[in-house]
Order: sequence, then structure tokens, then C-alpha cells
Amino acid sequence: MELRSLFIDFNAYFASVEQQDRPELRGRPIAVSPVMSANACCIAASYEAKRQGVKTGTLLREARLLCPDIRFVPARPALYVTYHHRLLALIHECIPTAYIGSIDEMACELIGRERQRPEAEAIARAIKAKLAEAVPAITASIGIAPNHFLAKTATDMQKPDGLVVLEADDLPHALHRLQLRELCGIGRAMEKRLERNGITTVAQLCSASSLVLRQAWGGIEGEHLYRKLRGEWLPHTPTNGRGSISHSHVLAPPMRNATGVESVLKKLLQKAAMRLRSEKLVAGRLEVKVKYLDRASWKETVFCNDTDDSHALLVQLSELLSHRPVGNRPLAVAVALSDLCERTGTTDDLFATAQAKEHAPLSALMDRINDRFGPQKISYASSQAAAKEAPMRIAFSRIPDIAHEDESFSRK
Repeated sequence: MELRSLFIDFNAYFASVEQQDRPELRGRPIAVSPVMSANACCIAASYEAKRQGVKTGTLLREARLLCPDIRFVPARPALYVTYHHRLLALIHECIPTAYIGSIDEMACELIGRERQRPEAEAIARAIKAKLAEAVPAITASIGIAPNHFLAKTATDMQKPDGLVVLEADDLPHALHRLQLRELCGIGRAMEKRLERNGITTVAQLCSASSLVLRQAWGGIEGEHLYRKLRGEWLPHTPTNGRGSISHSHVLAPPMRNATGVESVLKKLLQKAAMRLRSEKLVAGRLEVKVKYLDRASWKETVFCNDTDDSHALLVQLSELLSHRPVGNRPLAVAVALSDLCERTGTTDDLFATAQAKEHAPLSALMDRINDRFGPQKISYASSQAAAKEAPMRIAFSRIPDIAHEDESFSRK
């Protein structure tokens, strides 16, 4: 069984990028947060902070108690995206990437002599050397194994700056010391399903039959895991198209009113519609959600006839908002466009009004202006009150396109 995957996982990525960009933070415990508030949470912590108990999800006020000398740093998503592309270029000097898992991890496929352990380890060391020279504050744990799943698992077995090789002779006993939740694809819900099937340890998982795992997963994914655990090569298969495009935002205190809700939602919807057009997609469904401090969340959905037009979507959003409960304290808002399909081959709404048809070219014109003069340079007046709200966020599996984000973030 050959080594076929080399997986790279950048350690404490957001915090490491901050330490690379700001040398005065190196060697110090720091935590990155999107909001500088005691009740906000850390989205990344440096290893200096991790050693004192601070981790992702820790509230800032709790982090201060655990680590009195911690330094809190405002998140700078555009900077993390910029470094992602820089690091990717460094890696490509050593080996091509097969796919990008997220902003801080990527997989490479080994071919020919690269599948021999000395050659694979030499590539890993070359990557580490380039990082040490170009970005000394950013390190990566690298896993090498017969498939991407095992290579990714290996990156978690030695952090930070690790290099772990899993060969056929190491399986499955090398995995037995791990917890179920440490394996990719096993979250809280899946862990409970495995428990119902009598599986509470990785050793039990590795010894379970493919039928048992298929039953636990409720489909072919269980059988795929059975094969991956045994080192079989299963090439990465990207999902067939995007399921939805969504944006959400926790409202700042001054925006926690009806006007703030409407303005922020309309800004989020314009960003989502712009992403639709950039990816040549149309949406068939719009969903809006408002979370409250003093009552249950409100959510409503409407069908939108396969459109990518900002004006048409904003009209439907306004209609939805007319049904929103009043007299409550809003905390957060979200919009989602779903039932997506490719723009090519679709037809315009046969029942659209003449006014709506006149507005259709406006969205494309606004995109061209923003592409030329800067993101969000022109937008609908109804969202201007939220001009400084809802900045760029980095989702787990999507690298944001800076060109479509707020100008203030794109130039940092």
C-alpha cells in the first residue's frame, strides 16, 4: 500500500498570521476575535495562549481569567485570505495541491517516486523550510498517508509543526489512541449514533464491519469510512454544485432596532446576490431569519423564480419583513439563497412586470462599477445605514473573494 497523500494543516492559522504580520505579537499569548467585547468569543488562539487553556470558542472574559497577559486582536479576514494565497504559492513551489479543504488546510497527491517514504518526507521538509524562511511565525503540521483521510488525521497527531507518516503497517493500531471526535466527519450527533451502534472508541470503529458503519451513517459514507480506515485510496470528489449562499451578522447595539434589521439584511442580500452573479447561478428560494434577545427567532421563506437580480430579491425581502414581529429586541440576522442552479439554460420570469424587467440590467451595471472602483462602492440606498456593518467573514469551507467584500477590509 503506497503513500499517496500529503496533507497540510496550518497551525492556529488566524493567530499565526497576526503574529507574522505584527512581529511584536510573536511569542506572546494572543487571541483573535471578530468583536472586542467581553462576551465575544475567540475564533483563534496562539499556542502561547492554548498552553494556558484558551481555545477556540472561549469567551474573551474567560480567556482573560485563564491568561491574564493575553492580547486580544481584532479579526482581519482579508489579511487571512491574502496569506492563504501566498502560502499556496509557496507550497506549489514544492508540489501541486489536489484540493483546498479550507483557508488553513490543503491536500496534495503524491505520484511516482514521491510515494516512497524518503521522497514524501523530503517534500514535507522542503515545505517547512520555505515556510520558515518566508513566514517564520506560521507553521504547519503535515500528514503523509495512503489516502487523504488518514493524512488529514495524521496532521492532528502532532501539533504544532508536526510531521507524521502513517503507513500500512501502522494501521489501525496507530489510530487507537485517538478519540472518535478527532476523526474528520464525526461530530457530536454522529458520535451519539455510533454509541447507539455499540461504538465508543476508535478501536471499536476500526474493527466494525462495513455493514455496521453503513447502518450507523445511514448510507454509503459509512462504507467509504470503512475503506478509508484501511488505507484504501478514494480520490477527493467535490460536491455537485453549491447548495446555498448565505450571510449572517450579529447586530451591534445601535443596530438592534427595526431600521437596523432592515438595513443589515438588505446589505447581506446584496452581497449574496452579487456572489450569485459572479458564480453564474440563480436562486429559487430566499430565506430570512431574525434572532431575538427576548423571544423565539423568526424565520420566513419565499420562492423567487430563479433569479440573480438584486432589485427583485430586495423587493421580496421587503415583503417578508412586513410579516416580521415588532416590538422585540433583535440580536442577529441572516439571509440565505437556495435551490440554486446554473444561470445558463434558465429563462426569465414570464410574469415579471415591465418595471422589474427594466431593473434587471442594473445589477450587472452595479457589479461592473464595483469591480472597477472597489467593492461596495455603489449599493442600494436602503442598505446605506449598514455601510460599516456585516464585514467579511471566513466560512469553514469557502475562501472569500475579497473583490466582493467591503472596501475597508479588502485594502487592509
